[in-house]
Amino acid sequence: MLLQAVLLLLLRCLASTLGQYELCKSLVSTDEGSVWEYYACQPKPASMKEHMRIKVDPPGITCGNPPERFCTLENPYLCSDECDASNPDLAHPPQLMQDREHTGLITYWQTVTWRRHPEPLLANITMSWNKSLELTDDILITFEYGRPTIMVLDKSMDHGRSWQPYQFYADDCLDAFNMPPKRVLDLSAANITRVICTEQYSRWVGSKNDKNVKFEVRARFAVFAGPQLQNMDKLYTRMESMKGLRDFFTFTNLRLRLLRPALGGTYVQRDNLLKYFYAISNIEVPARCKCNLHASQCLMQDGNLQCQCEHNTTGPDCQRCKKGFKAKSWKAGSYLPNPNGTPNTCTIAGSSSGSNCECYGHSNRCSYIDYLNIITCVSCKHNTRGQNCQHCRLGYFRNASAELDDESVCIECNCNQMGSVHDRCNGTGFCECKDGATGAKCDDCVPGYYWKQGCYPNICDEEMLLCQNGGTCSQNQKCICPPEFKGVLCQHSRCEAGKDCNAASSPNLSTFSLLLCTLLAHLLATLIPH
Repeated sequence: MLLQAVLLLLLRCLASTLGQYELCKSLVSTDEGSVWEYYACQPKPASMKEHMRIKVDPPGITCGNPPERFCTLENPYLCSDECDASNPDLAHPPQLMQDREHTGLITYWQTVTWRRHPEPLLANITMSWNKSLELTDDILITFEYGRPTIMVLDKSMDHGRSWQPYQFYADDCLDAFNMPPKRVLDLSAANITRVICTEQYSRWVGSKNDKNVKFEVRARFAVFAGPQLQNMDKLYTRMESMKGLRDFFTFTNLRLRLLRPALGGTYVQRDNLLKYFYAISNIEVPARCKCNLHASQCLMQDGNLQCQCEHNTTGPDCQRCKKGFKAKSWKAGSYLPNPNGTPNTCTIAGSSSGSNCECYGHSNRCSYIDYLNIITCVSCKHNTRGQNCQHCRLGYFRNASAELDDESVCIECNCNQMGSVHDRCNGTGFCECKDGATGAKCDDCVPGYYWKQGCYPNICDEEMLLCQNGGTCSQNQKCICPPEFKGVLCQHSRCEAGKDCNAASSPNLSTFSLLLCTLLAHLLATLIPH
């Protein structure tokens, strides 16, 4: 008992030293003995710079191959600096945007100069983590030799499959993006997730002054939590109640689109284009792993960040229940009620329904059918059906790579409406095709058929159904016949049997000739004087 009391005291002491939502569970003493009490939890904020993968494009945008000279904006006629990818002391590769600069020397990535002006000097920097993250502080990009005059910060929430702008930056927002300039300080609680264009970080101030470009997170947090972020409970409450707020700070990838470099003035000096380029020495991304409030730790495993999931959840983001713990549908943890939130723990299958009916996590309600003497799941979700939600709805088939309790266990058949008999498919996803149609979805035709809102037999082809008498086959649908032949395959002569074909065509020619002669006679009559 003494050991147990010491353990409880130690756990409570540990809990008191941790920040808010940093503890997933705690051992508490009850009349029935010590039991675990569960809380909503999240990992500590961390610098994500060392974990990010950087890709720069277009190819050849990084300077040094071939070697080239460059100048500075402060002294544009002293062009003694050189970028050479083959010399480690003169190279400026992309990884220098995320190094820690232990030697004290500033190292930076650099692009080629704007020697191809007036063609735009464009560069994209894509940062990926293969993991959902949540911003916890300002993103900070440090530029050497001047900040861009036009730039966009994009984000992706689906690992780069789609992108959306996070913020626009320009020295003239109306001219560059047709947007009025705004600052984060101009935003209110009602429009805090608005995408804005700011001129705050694009004006030329000299490279020895402010080099940084920010995406301001703290200022947005302060709208709810106060200037010193002292009222975080209010922020977390808003995270739960305000639609889109939490997603606004969530991302899997970030991208910088550099659209015009620092000019050092109001216009481009075409006689010295070697002073225009981009150079970035550091990118800071303070964030935490998004674990849906089901983990307090996020560790590097097999080269990727991975939430150490609690509450019987699993997945990179703790985004689903573990197998056998799907009595209720998965839910993210909640920040409310303060101060410990709600864990929304996944419970063991059958434990919450009271009926011992296994629904594989696709339903949380069961019903007893008296005349059949069975218990059945009610309102099966995720396109499932059956007594235990163990079958797929009509029009869906079983995903062979998914467990029965996976939300993606049933895949839509997607049968082609024109080529298939109906919208149902067999257990491997193959649809029942109409005559002439083929393929898993009945969206192709067998040889001898052509597709035209369904499959139809070829009228002609180049093998069995040949157009005759010099006819040509058009898209397997029609024979284009010479003038003297007709028929589906041009197999019939237009001349009736026993008649002269030339004579048969002469009336048309005679009519034409007669018309021509009449016109000529009329013209001649007007020219001869009476």
